[in-house]
Amino acid sequence: MAADKKEFAQRTALVTGAGSGIGMGAALKLAREGAFVGLLGRTEDELLSVLREIEARGGHGMVLVADVSVDADMAKAVGELIEATGRLDIIVANAGINGIWAPIDDMKPAEFDQTIAINLRGTYLTLHYGVARMKSTGGSIIVVSSINGTRSFTTPGATAYSATKAAQLAMVQQLSLELGRHGIRINAVCPGSIKTEIDDNTQMRKRKQTEVPVVFPDGDIPLTGGKAGTIEDVAEVIAFLASDRARHVTGTPIWIDGGQSLLR
Repeated sequence: MAADKKEFAQRTALVTGAGSGIGMGAALKLAREGAFVGLLGRTEDELLSVLREIEARGGHGMVLVADVSVDADMAKAVGELIEATGRLDIIVANAGINGIWAPIDDMKPAEFDQTIAINLRGTYLTLHYGVARMKSTGGSIIVVSSINGTRSFTTPGATAYSATKAAQLAMVQQLSLELGRHGIRINAVCPGSIKTEIDDNTQMRKRKQTEVPVVFPDGDIPLTGGKAGTIEDVAEVIAFLASDRARHVTGTPIWIDGGQSLLR
């Protein structure tokens, strides 16, 4: 496909949590289709690695080191991206953590607050600073939620995490009405089991105190016989929602789980 025919040519995208997992997959996909991608995250080495991969494929982007939960960080990062390109067309609000999964009476206030700060305040700050620019041009926002808190509630001890994911979907639906008049679409993707590193950073305590045993059919992901989805599966849907092909889609959750959440 010629460079001037790429779907996101001349567009600027901001992807949070772009150093790994779904954020990295989304950034690579958008860049491959011509977008200039602002790669935002806390770990500079990871972001630089993604940028090198983008550039090796002929794409363009920049690294934005920031903590999504910190107001000053986000104001600076979004400002730098807009200064560099003069526009902002696509936001992928992906940054998030699983945090601590524990019984509600065992979860410490600081642990609850950290999950809320990154997953929910981070989404708010991303949209707060991004939307201000997008109102003049329109664009597309994709919030990465989860099946947890939107259609599945069986993850032991995941109260804080599920609460943030439910709240993200509520934000998407509320803002779809508020932002529609500005030509801004906003949607949510809700992945199920996806092969990423996020589970490596999950701390679970006293699982037996919160778990409700459930016996699933062989393979609890009906579409694939139990095989988890891939980062690319999610990136493809994000790219669709970012594109003009989804021009009449807003306020909509899309579950990317092979039917997993319908069993739970």
